[in-house]
Amino acid sequence: MTVTPSTTAGALVLLAREEAGLSQRELAKRAGVSQADIARIESGVRQPSIPTLQRILAGAGQELRFRLAPLDDHDRVLESRRSRRSAGPKDEAATRHGRNVAAFSASAHR
Repeated sequence: MTVTPSTTAGALVLLAREEAGLSQRELAKRAGVSQADIARIESGVRQPSIPTLQRILAGAGQELRFRLAPLDDHDRVLESRRSRRSAGPKDEAATRHGRNVAAFSASAHR
């Protein structure tokens, strides 16, 4: 049974641990935390501090990097406009979008 982490930190730890082929116990030992802490983070019960998350990821041979980038709210603006449309125009826009995607996909395969 695969468990999907409910937090970003949990997903990062689980992904790094699985890519490194480590058990929770092995990762905990490398990172200097308890196996229970790894389990709590992966399940979303615990949110680690950034330094702790960096240490855990380093134990799995990964590095956490941050980058500031200008805000791109394009998708939020489009969704806001779409949500204000009535059902008819929403359906028409969805149909046009579907045709455009199909045409683009067809041209990419030529």
